[in-house]
Amino acid sequence: MRSAFVTAVAVAGALAIAHVSAQQPPAGGGGGRMGGMNMGQDVAHKVENGGIHAAGWQGRPDAGTGSTSDASFSMKGSDIEIHTGPAMLYWNPADKGTGDFTVSATFTEPKYMSSNDHPHPYGVFIGGNNLDSDNASALYCAAYGRGTFIVRGFGPAPFQINGRGAANEAVHKAAGPGQSVEQTIAMSVKGDNVTCSINGTVVATYPKSEVVGSGKLTSTDGIVGIRVAHNLDVDVKDFKVTK
Repeated sequence: MRSAFVTAVAVAGALAIAHVSAQQPPAGGGGGRMGGMNMGQDVAHKVENGGIHAAGWQGRPDAGTGSTSDASFSMKGSDIEIHTGPAMLYWNPADKGTGDFTVSATFTEPKYMSSNDHPHPYGVFIGGNNLDSDNASALYCAAYGRGTFIVRGFGPAPFQINGRGAANEAVHKAAGPGQSVEQTIAMSVKGDNVTCSINGTVVATYPKSEVVGSGKLTSTDGIVGIRVAHNLDVDVKDFKVTK
């Protein structure tokens, strides 16, 4: 009887371990944390001299990942330098897009994967509403220096538009870790469509009905800004909103 009991306990324990293991996400890969979700071992590291050092700009870390003081945002003239820390949305309330518009910027990762052992993305966002509350919404398109891009958002929970991302030849690839890579990223709203363009090529187009609604954007109108994932060093030039 004792032998049968011990065997039953061992089997139950093995099944429990298998159940827990099955729910753990894979390590590494295409970025370990999506939106505000902590995906295991990929932890955001605090940076020195953190905070927002630019008049008029504000920031929001992904839920539960840290604070604005754990990342650094500074400006030299119109050029922006960002070091994260937790993944961040950065914006100036004066920058808004309504109706048909385009928000764009050129991003340089001076040393690819300088703060990671795998790529993380950066880009621009649209439809920022209630960004200073628990009901924040925003949609971003961001590029990785490995040649892929993602379209995701908050509504206020994180949501995905193109899954874990997609490859596109328009997205520049770094020559290797520590090398520089540059991406010009734009999001446009025109009529009923939202598009993401990278380095002058449209890489994705979605009808508004796919990005606006319950659990997604409240509207494509709203504040526009910059999205930078965690543990990244990136320089930003020519951030602008145009009609």
